Amino acid sequence: MMNHLKLALIFSFSITLIASKVVADDSHIGEGAQSLPIFDAHIHYKEPAWGPYPPKTIIEMMDKSGVAMGLVSSTPDEGTIMLWKYAPDRIVPELRPYHGNAGSSNWTKAPGMEAYLEKRLDEYPHEGIGEFHLHNADPADRPLLEKVAAMAIKRDLYIHVHSDAKPVAFLFSIEPKLKIIWAHAGMNEPADLVAKMMSKYKNLWADTSFRESDILADDNSIDPEWRKVLETFPDRFMVGSDTWINDQWADYDGIMIQNRRWLAQFSREHAEMFAYKNAERLFKRKVKK
Repeated sequence: MMNHLKLALIFSFSITLIASKVVADDSHIGEGAQSLPIFDAHIHYKEPAWGPYPPKTIIEMMDKSGVAMGLVSSTPDEGTIMLWKYAPDRIVPELRPYHGNAGSSNWTKAPGMEAYLEKRLDEYPHEGIGEFHLHNADPADRPLLEKVAAMAIKRDLYIHVHSDAKPVAFLFSIEPKLKIIWAHAGMNEPADLVAKMMSKYKNLWADTSFRESDILADDNSIDPEWRKVLETFPDRFMVGSDTWINDQWADYDGIMIQNRRWLAQFSREHAEMFAYKNAERLFKRKVKK
């Protein structure tokens, strides 16, 4: 009788251990991250890339990396339209203001900017304005930014901004109803400040391009502060690559491998949201390989 009781206890304990292990394994997607379709929420197709990386090559690179769709802005906008025309089911276009002599440091003061934006938005189906840089919250920029905000509200567009926290707050002070995608999740802003911004502004989302090395600690585990932010706001973050120079295109597969490395350490539910489901919701598209 005692032997049977011992065997029963041992069996029960073993089942408990196995169940615990299953739960622990189920807490992250692991190798399942390799098969996720990815929506790349930060692509540029700038003029220097047009020769070495024609549209056919770009789409083949996306295919190889499991990137089903991407949000694209370019300097100049003709690059975005070129990609969109080649693969309209794969490219979500957004309008970058940079063209001619108007670049990241002076676009808000460039003559004719309002007319340029309105013309391009009338001609093509852009779904956002950006990605543009705001290096500071300059009151002198307010008149143009008010017009940009009005365009976004009227046309139901996203604003995609590369800045620290202050210009994001500045934009929301101009128009609280804006829908803003924060490029690079603030770039250099600490995780706790990103969390405060997400908590304060309900219409704020972010792409994680260039934050992979912050999300991943030196031992390739998830940085605890970033895990806290990402798991607190799982519906607000999207993967991005930022192909701002050709070196990024040359390493596109490696960038996506690194993204899958951090996605693998989250639950399937959250990993799917970061990889493609948040973008599905924002851009009203079905994302699949």
